[in-house]
Amino acid sequence: MELKSYARYFSKPEKNDPELGALKLLPGVWKAKGTGWNMIALPFATAPSPLNYRLLLNQYDEELQFDLVDKAVANRGIAFGGTPVQSDQFVVTLDYVQKITQVAAEDFPVSNKAGAPGIGIHHEPGLWLLMTNEIIDGLDIARLSTIPHGDSVLALGKSGSSAGASTIPGVNGLPVGVGSDLNGNPYLAPYKKFHDNPFKGTVNVAAFPGFDPTQPEKLLVLANQGVDIANTTTLTVDTTTPTGGITNIPFVVKQANAASMKSTFWIQELKEKDVNGDPVLRLQYLQVVMLDFFPRRDGLPGPIRWPHVSINTLTKDVVASEKVYK
Repeated sequence: MELKSYARYFSKPEKNDPELGALKLLPGVWKAKGTGWNMIALPFATAPSPLNYRLLLNQYDEELQFDLVDKAVANRGIAFGGTPVQSDQFVVTLDYVQKITQVAAEDFPVSNKAGAPGIGIHHEPGLWLLMTNEIIDGLDIARLSTIPHGDSVLALGKSGSSAGASTIPGVNGLPVGVGSDLNGNPYLAPYKKFHDNPFKGTVNVAAFPGFDPTQPEKLLVLANQGVDIANTTTLTVDTTTPTGGITNIPFVVKQANAASMKSTFWIQELKEKDVNGDPVLRLQYLQVVMLDFFPRRDGLPGPIRWPHVSINTLTKDVVASEKVYK
């Protein structure tokens, strides 16, 4: 690792600095109150019932802060082809910290372990990278993260931008390897429960559809209705790309191995203006982590793959973000 001055590290960025490329709108503080939704299947002893898992749904608050680390982290290299020439790569690097606090939770079968409102349920420090040159396989962004359960993640992908809103893709939240018949397969009883009666958390609005595990993206789509979005920057990363992956501590590997992660972030510039006359900024994400545990029940080899889905819609806090900028 090349030693360098720390004077440039965690320097304050300029607002909308074009040198940050696709990451230029991220520095600052993003917040959401009660708009985060999470679904995860967990090993849970239910003997004599054959389920041995519970499905947990959470509603949550979130704060997500991005700071500039460096606009030109240098990876040294040489290009060979005749006379060797220096061929260095320069990487824009942002530090981030994600903090999530529970608003409400419900599980089935009921475990009495879902937790009370106000507890911290997730803390994630990490880095976002933008490769500015020497890009391989079109992969120009990366997300590195560590999770206190004992997981270390490297996901790579591509950035893009478009006018207007992006289409939120559909997601199948049902486990892979057990069939998909909610009515005829008693093993899917927890999913059927929340499909028939979607989880609404603390939302007490008659028209609110709630979180349905068979359509976990639905509340993101709902959050965009009636919102005039001028431009969207899309960041999509996946641990199944070459050199990506997740490394877990032994207990996690044995009990509920986090095998892969794919996440998409949509940074939205609204036509609505903030107090400074700049576009209101929103950040939506859809993340799916596949957890592997228990043998498949459809006769095929390998473990069941359980989608752990998290979604949210955050807004940039203009006042708090001003402290991050120069």
